[in-house]
Amino acid sequence: MRLRRLYLATPFQGGARLALAREAGQHLTRVLRMQGGDELNVFDGAGREHRARIASARGATVEIDVGEAVRPVPESPLAITLAQGVSRSERMDFAIQKATELGVARIVPLLTRRSVVRLDAAQAAHRLQHWRGVAIGACEQCGRATLPEITLPQPLEDYLAGEARAGAARLRLVLLPGAATGPATLEPPPGALELLIGPEGGLEDEEAELVQRSGYRALRLGPRILRTETAAAAAIAALQARFGDLG
Repeated sequence: MRLRRLYLATPFQGGARLALAREAGQHLTRVLRMQGGDELNVFDGAGREHRARIASARGATVEIDVGEAVRPVPESPLAITLAQGVSRSERMDFAIQKATELGVARIVPLLTRRSVVRLDAAQAAHRLQHWRGVAIGACEQCGRATLPEITLPQPLEDYLAGEARAGAARLRLVLLPGAATGPATLEPPPGALELLIGPEGGLEDEEAELVQRSGYRALRLGPRILRTETAAAAAIAALQARFGDLG
């Protein structure tokens, strides 16, 4: 039987007894129905994973004994940044969850002209914490010990300007329904890979032109128009199958 996995935000090391935060304790005892003596794996989100055993469990008050280190699931050799147009809550959650499961290294939420979600600074910070929780849950499920980086939402124009200043060697792709190029025609990326996807309704024509002038190559995924959250998962899977670890 596969061991349960738990993300721990607090530092830990082998041989230590650790009192879990109340939320983590509740998750183990009330959601996962675990009890004293049960075994699990714990990971820190930065690539470290250890065996552990529940030493005591009294409601949400849980202590674990951290055991030996284990080799985590390897990260994909293809470092993908997903620049995703912000969509409605459940759609954005789906895109982040599936991107995490498929091995994306970085997620940048983008605010575009057709984004139906408008966020002030406080709302953006709250949404970021929520999205990080979605990614943590996906990592616990899929076996990853490294959390993808998720940034604060930012306007499309600001993001493009920042990427231009960074000047890193990478293959930059933007999903556009009318593009002539599909994943099968791509050459192996020189380094990292960046995938930009619009929100519900896609990018406006002026935005699509700006993205392409900024060095992004237009890409399509077959003859059908996909929802934004479906497009993210489908494109990432296709790219991982061609250049990453889904081959």
